[in-house]
Amino acid sequence: MVRCIAVDDEPLALDIISDYVAKVPELTLVASTTNAIEALAMVQNGEVDLAFLDVQMPELTGIQFLKIINGKCDVILTTAYPQYALDGYELNVVDYLLKPIAFDRFYRSVQKVLNGRQQQGQQPPAIPLPSDAVDFIFVKTEHKIQRVDLDGVLYIEGLKDYISIYTATERIVTLQNMKKMEDILPSNRFVRVHRSYIVALDKIASIERGRIFIGDKVIPVGDTYRDTFYKYIGDRNG
Repeated sequence: MVRCIAVDDEPLALDIISDYVAKVPELTLVASTTNAIEALAMVQNGEVDLAFLDVQMPELTGIQFLKIINGKCDVILTTAYPQYALDGYELNVVDYLLKPIAFDRFYRSVQKVLNGRQQQGQQPPAIPLPSDAVDFIFVKTEHKIQRVDLDGVLYIEGLKDYISIYTATERIVTLQNMKKMEDILPSNRFVRVHRSYIVALDKIASIERGRIFIGDKVIPVGDTYRDTFYKYIGDRNG
């Protein structure tokens, strides 16, 4: 059982998080508070596994909170301000939820926590900006953190723990796995069609005999993904 705390200076926001936590069997809410100092003490005393943390609070900002606890619990940021995403990424938050928060987006974040608790030593994911509200992500490359505009992405190719993001002008390589990238990308714009490929739906020129044509690239549709992909394409055309 994952022990959770919700920290926000807005009581309504706390009510929403509390309701969402109650719907997930693997979670238990140990506290819901507008007092960031109280929450900080609970985290430092080892009473919390996961904090749902607002960014802008009067006594202590979410970023200050993160710096003080220094990784003592998992943190999912909840805020109305997307400009804090990079700060959260650098402090290794699990996810970044933009208010108003839908339950399905909340649940995806929780799954990242549950999966991550089974895995140690992985690289931090690309910044999981809210996929239904933001048209870009940040990824960590060898020398920098790079912004990737989703409108320019043609397809993504995976090889073990590395992925290559292809645009019309460049290839961006980041230490990442396909499942995490698939979770981050907006599902209405990108779809996984193969163990090694995610494609941008609006960049598909044609589909023929189990092959997808994007520019000069020919991408196979894997057997595992075939039915879902063709059903999805059919539903969009229906």
